[in-house]
Amino acid sequence: MESKDKIFDAIIKQVRAEPYAKKMGMELIELDEGYSKVKMAFKEDMENIFGMAHGGAIFSLIDEAFETAANSHGTTAVALSMNITYIKPASAGDVLYAEAKEVSRSGRIGTYTIKVENDSGNLIAICQALVYRKKDELPFLDLAR
Repeated sequence: MESKDKIFDAIIKQVRAEPYAKKMGMELIELDEGYSKVKMAFKEDMENIFGMAHGGAIFSLIDEAFETAANSHGTTAVALSMNITYIKPASAGDVLYAEAKEVSRSGRIGTYTIKVENDSGNLIAICQALVYRKKDELPFLDLAR
């Protein structure tokens, strides 16, 4: 197994190069074992028909934090389920932060909580997520060597 720093560097590099993360303006700002924090500025082109943040934009931010936290152990982890509750709408101009924390991890299953807050500290959404852990090492770790 690779060292923690090599795993983190590889994940950070992948997120920076990920087309969808770029499109959404997402930035991985913190990463540790079972933990990540991702930032995204909410822009007008992310608005729904009511002028609020589209649920899909919020979900994307949650999913990026979940993905990076779950894969931080160096083995491939894929989502099994995500249960999101939208608490308060975000408005154009808000900077949003999704923070994913590992609650439990067994051989094959991991449970995570993810919360989204805006830059004023208002809770926007919460999520409970379940991941399936494969035995495979992350396929892009070779790129970090």
